[in-house]
Amino acid sequence: MRDRLIQFISKLQFAVTILMASWTEKKQRRKTTTTLCILNIAFFPFLLVIIVFSTLLSSPLLPLFTLPVFLVGFPRPIQSWPGAVGTTACVCADTVYYYQMVPRLTAALQTAMAAGSLGLLLPGSHYLGRFQDRLIWVMILEHGYTYCCINIKGLELQETSCHTAEARRVDEVFEGAFEQEEYTKVCSLNEHFGNVLTPCTVLPVKLYSDARNVLSGIIDSHENLKEFKSDLVKVLVWIFIQYCSKRPSMQQDVHKTENKGKAPLITLPALNTSPHSKSPEDTGSLNSETLDDWSDDDNIFDDEPTIKKGKEEKDQLKDLPGTNLPIPGSVESQSIDDHLSVPENNLYKAVLLGYPAIDKGKQEDMAYIPLMKFSCSHSHLLSLPEEWRSNCMPNSKMKEMSLLFPEDWYQFVLRQLECFHSEEKDSNVLEEIAKDKILKDLYVHTVMTCYFSLFGIDNTAPTPGHILRVYSGVLPWSVALDWLTEKPELFQLALKAFRYTLKLMIDKASLGPIEDFKELINCLEEYESDWYIGLVSDEKWKEAILQEKPYLFSLGYDPNMGIYTGRVLTLQELLIQVGKLNAEAVRGQWANLSWELLYATNDDDERYSIQAHPLLLRNLTIQAADPPLGYPIYSSKPVHIHLY
Repeated sequence: MRDRLIQFISKLQFAVTILMASWTEKKQRRKTTTTLCILNIAFFPFLLVIIVFSTLLSSPLLPLFTLPVFLVGFPRPIQSWPGAVGTTACVCADTVYYYQMVPRLTAALQTAMAAGSLGLLLPGSHYLGRFQDRLIWVMILEHGYTYCCINIKGLELQETSCHTAEARRVDEVFEGAFEQEEYTKVCSLNEHFGNVLTPCTVLPVKLYSDARNVLSGIIDSHENLKEFKSDLVKVLVWIFIQYCSKRPSMQQDVHKTENKGKAPLITLPALNTSPHSKSPEDTGSLNSETLDDWSDDDNIFDDEPTIKKGKEEKDQLKDLPGTNLPIPGSVESQSIDDHLSVPENNLYKAVLLGYPAIDKGKQEDMAYIPLMKFSCSHSHLLSLPEEWRSNCMPNSKMKEMSLLFPEDWYQFVLRQLECFHSEEKDSNVLEEIAKDKILKDLYVHTVMTCYFSLFGIDNTAPTPGHILRVYSGVLPWSVALDWLTEKPELFQLALKAFRYTLKLMIDKASLGPIEDFKELINCLEEYESDWYIGLVSDEKWKEAILQEKPYLFSLGYDPNMGIYTGRVLTLQELLIQVGKLNAEAVRGQWANLSWELLYATNDDDERYSIQAHPLLLRNLTIQAADPPLGYPIYSSKPVHIHLY
């Protein structure tokens, strides 16, 4: 009897709301609706019989096209659509925000339900939560003495005009209840009488707040863009050193180095102009495809083709320092051992077949990368991977660009490392590493080549459009572009350095300049530990949200306004406003939606029955229905909450 009485009151409120809205709302008022309202008033006893009959059957009160024409809906479960709960949703890029929020929201709902803040908990009750541009729909599936089973849905964040109109009304309802002014009237009427939403409480939940700001005046400032270039080199140095110092095998290499005390031989890209013969690794890697890329350009032989080296071949060549090297121009393959042979050089073979006179200058430019020895026995622990060492830039240009390398910053970063655990003092070891010229030349070569790939060879300040393209992963063409893109790990590190530099530029413009190297390192370490700086469309963006990174940043561009924008997500505890919906209003609109799609065949996206209705919240209610009737972007599995 109590259940039927509650249903009768809810259905009567729903019918009165539709009648009142048809008369008071300007957009709803038409000649036909006025006539329908008069007929409902005249035949009110008959309307009352329909409401009583639907109450006895526990059927939804069906307003035809959400007009004041009432029918008894088909008796159906409260769920309104058969199927497992939470198995269907229109998943999109914004779904991840609800995934992160739901576990913490569940804990807050448990506290509120146990305290009675959400009113009488009944199966089929609906609650609406609001925070910034997020709308959370909560439905009670089952309720017992000590437990409650709920389903949480998330509505789309991409607001349409109807969505915005109803969301604004929801904000007004909550503001009138939770954000009281200092001087309130002693007696005041409810401005939102008849609305299907009744405010209940606010829930503290740790979630992401979304802030968007305009970067005009920062990203297009000539001074900021000029500093951007010098900052990029520093950030590249810091990221490469951090990467090499945190490699998994480094600690094992530390112990091996302590036991042996010998520095290994490494191949170093030559920065001088003195020619050498080419290494067997490089001559053996040229193939017929490489020949197609060669031309008669005078500078072509200053560049070394991109070469992929097999791990087995590199290891065996290291162990054979005394192997005889092939003579340039020979067509024979020289056997090093039973398992390794250097294939014939196709380029030399092509030249030899015609028996031309070999140009001496060009022959010498095919430089052999010599084996160099670190001056410090620990330097190889911070050495860059071998596949990153490639002389793909002209020596003259490399010499010119190496002048931009910040040696004082490089030595400062090395001396700040805390990754060596040996009997010697860390400061002494790091001091020796910092003085190793061979190691420094390796970093100069790799850092400046990446700098050239990201920025281009021009010394002028970059444009905001160039920064946006590189930030998005679209690099300008250069000689070193293929060399960088063929190494995914190095490419991602260089891209991360570029993005860190952009965030550094924005922070310097907003918070003030960086005073010294120590402050710069602290700033970069904060980016590494507390920030994810990337694109909203990246998979790592979603991973960072699920891992609950404290801050996320993304750069964007608004083509309509012609402005560059920054988006910052901040994880913090904020208040979600929650209100209770008229359950019969929700069931009635869902019943009408089902009837209309199945029998009236009215599947027009702009049909009248889904347009904005501030009193009924018609558009939001339709969205929250289970697919295929509605289109929530998130729907949870049944969540069990223990009340006591």
